[in-house]
Amino acid sequence: MQAKLIVDKDFTIGEVDKRIYGSFIEHLGRAVYGGIYEPGHPSADEQGFRGDVMELIRGIDVPIVRYPGGNFVSGYNWEDGVGPVELRPRRLELAWRTVEPNLFGLGEFVDWCRKAGTAPMMAVNLGTRGPEEARQLVEYSNHPSGTYWSDLRVQHGYKAPHAIKTWCLGNEMDGPWQIGAKTAEEYGRIAAETAKVMKWVDPSIELVACGSSALGMPTFPEWERTVLDLSYNEVDYISLHQYYGNRDKDSANFLAQSMGMDAFIGSVIATCDYIQAKKRSKKKLHLSFDEWNVWYHSNEADSRIEPWSVAPPQLEDVYNHEDALLVGSMLISMLKRADRVKMACMAQLVNVIAPIMTETGGGAWKQTIYYPYMHTSIFGRGTVLVPLVESPKYDAKDYTDVPYLDAIAVHNAEAGEVTVFAVNRHLSESLPLSVDLRSFGSFRLIEHIVLESDDLKAANTKAAPDRVAPHTRGNAVVESSGSGLAASLGKASWNVIRVKLG
Repeated sequence: MQAKLIVDKDFTIGEVDKRIYGSFIEHLGRAVYGGIYEPGHPSADEQGFRGDVMELIRGIDVPIVRYPGGNFVSGYNWEDGVGPVELRPRRLELAWRTVEPNLFGLGEFVDWCRKAGTAPMMAVNLGTRGPEEARQLVEYSNHPSGTYWSDLRVQHGYKAPHAIKTWCLGNEMDGPWQIGAKTAEEYGRIAAETAKVMKWVDPSIELVACGSSALGMPTFPEWERTVLDLSYNEVDYISLHQYYGNRDKDSANFLAQSMGMDAFIGSVIATCDYIQAKKRSKKKLHLSFDEWNVWYHSNEADSRIEPWSVAPPQLEDVYNHEDALLVGSMLISMLKRADRVKMACMAQLVNVIAPIMTETGGGAWKQTIYYPYMHTSIFGRGTVLVPLVESPKYDAKDYTDVPYLDAIAVHNAEAGEVTVFAVNRHLSESLPLSVDLRSFGSFRLIEHIVLESDDLKAANTKAAPDRVAPHTRGNAVVESSGSGLAASLGKASWNVIRVKLG
């Protein structure tokens, strides 16, 4: 049991786009109502935004948030969520079988984003609607004034444009569960035509085409090939969605699932590059992993929810320690392809498969998965270095030769720091680790943060919000040669080792 990580400042993968640490808010369960928005809550501001939740969100430094869905968007009329609240309609929401009161809409979302220090990522409905409604939404949001839709925004109290720069062209359009689901040919054509008119209204925007709904979809990757063949010249990103769960109660196999995520990203990149070559295009398409997380704990509870209520508790997974470890590895997977994965959205931000949980009318607390998300967002800015990993391995049910060490390093030249993110997948033994940093010259240890627990199933709750929390008692030291680090990574642990250069 001995592992080694070698990194060199001149061998780089790419720059981290901070939007890789984005998140997602959908009109689903208590994500909006009782999550980010709860008028009358003791911490709520004059617009009804929960201050305690906003403080926890600011702690992650979330750079972009996708909205309003998700499956919700494929049946959503954006006009229902603008203008005087008292005039907004209540609608049957078919994706999640609830009633949507439309008390929170586009204007509220943009206001909330500004207060939370994040940027909006808006999705358009390509399920029941199309290019006309999408270009009207861009005009309403981004055109200064002097036209019907832009003047309507001004009339609604927003003189300055919302200036939304990132837009998703629908959601999971290959899924049979999706309102207005389409074949790849149908979606590729409407995506291309919608993209054209949206960019004619505002040429500065960036557009994300829908990829397959998940790695296991029978449509993957032929869907990506067909969609991009029809829309490559019009779009800037293609989306990836993937969730994992330990339904078989096989923790060793569960912690290996990020290897599937690695392969998924590689397959999508290969498909993008094939279409680029076919079209002889100079444009390199990037990836938006705009839904990802662990999701399985709440499935049974969700099956018992009575339909047609407002904001019932849905998808409220209570995350445990092993979930946090896999989330850490999923973040490492995206950093490994930081040259192509430029945006990502943990789904979702509050209450719904989320790092933050709330009690309606009560408190808010951090789930276990909050911590690797926070650590990478705060410390994982800069240039990702090529990781040369030597590690003992194991075989799992779905994967062979799984390294016990999953690791990546990020060099922040501006701050003069290097940060190593590492997961020890071994369930019962610590893992000695050496990190070769000789190319950086002299350095000193800042801290070694560790998230660990003797119980893989330990979770944070309202009653015990800090049962699983990181500490800074990690044992990393600078080696006597001064050219590297030595540490012992505890069993089943998430580690953040930071050094100051010079």
